[in-house]
Amino acid sequence: MESRTLIQPDVAFISYLKKNGGDTLKKCYQCASCSVVCALSPQQEAFPRKEMISAGWGQKENLLSDPDIWLCHGCTDCSTYCPRGAKPGDVLGAIRSYVIKFFAFPKFMGLLTQDRKNILSLLLFPILILAGVLFAANDGDLSHLYDGEIIFSKFFPHGILDPFFIITNILVYSLAGIGLYKFWKNLKSHKPLNNNKSFMVVFISTIIGIFSHKDFNQCSTKSSRYWGHLLLFYGFIGALLTTTLVAVSEIFFNFPPPIPLESPIKILGNISGLLMLVGGIVILIRRLSTKADKSINTYNDWLLVVFVLGVAVSGILTQGFRLLEVPVLAYSTYFIHLVFILYLFWYAPYSKMAHMFYRTLALVYLRQNGREKKMTLFESFALFFFKL
Repeated sequence: MESRTLIQPDVAFISYLKKNGGDTLKKCYQCASCSVVCALSPQQEAFPRKEMISAGWGQKENLLSDPDIWLCHGCTDCSTYCPRGAKPGDVLGAIRSYVIKFFAFPKFMGLLTQDRKNILSLLLFPILILAGVLFAANDGDLSHLYDGEIIFSKFFPHGILDPFFIITNILVYSLAGIGLYKFWKNLKSHKPLNNNKSFMVVFISTIIGIFSHKDFNQCSTKSSRYWGHLLLFYGFIGALLTTTLVAVSEIFFNFPPPIPLESPIKILGNISGLLMLVGGIVILIRRLSTKADKSINTYNDWLLVVFVLGVAVSGILTQGFRLLEVPVLAYSTYFIHLVFILYLFWYAPYSKMAHMFYRTLALVYLRQNGREKKMTLFESFALFFFKL
């Protein structure tokens, strides 16, 4: 008698996908158009067709260990050309969101950050922490801030702020690293690496690819997306580098702020802020102009855009009010700027920003397995007509 394996769908998993952008999941009827049009899909075991099968049948375990979901960069070409309106790009986005929540450590952080009901609580935490540091550093008396030049180190002494920022982020990313390690082990347990490529060599080549943003430029329907992400990415990197240089110059070279406008560090910071602002606006406009029948914007999508733009706008306004010598507005916007920064950094490993960590590891794993080869147009059609 022929033995059969019963498939046990994870109904809760399917429900999660539907609530987080994958509501059109059941419209898929496996025509493979999505795999044909995707410029990033490998020739063998093409995605996202197989992922749509697993998702439709609630095969959570298959998808938790599937690195191919991270090959997708969300261009929505597959959703644009889907004849059934199944939106595979949105389904893959929902799967990635679930993976981040599943491997989050500590677990409750993944649950908190992905539920919109917790936004005020999550925001209140850095506000209260900063307010406590602020009043403790100034003995509860802020009146001296309005005398003389506006200097933010009088508001938040950098001798307190810098160590606080460094220590809290070391703690956050050490805990998050445990989740990433579990994710990496899960990838290897599903399909062990089949070659001897050095992790570090492949990791470096992957980082170079990320900095070039070449994969974001592969789609045909969302050209503005490439520039928006590119500007935002380099603006964020530049802002992070600026913050580091400011701390190093003050701690090791005794160059206290405010930094002159003509300083290379200040110039880098201003350019970075403008890049983040322009990139964020481009992405915001693209999201607002995207038709619902092609793709939907989830809570996590909007949250990331709002807070990245919040960092850029509050940073620019902070400097503007300082130059205009308006203490109340300068110090208030600086406080808001710090809240936005802490929110982004503290919750990054559990929000959509976690893509940069999980995607990097998944791409390293795939390249160690030789899956970096992309399909040509000819190969795509051959796959469609002769293999599927």
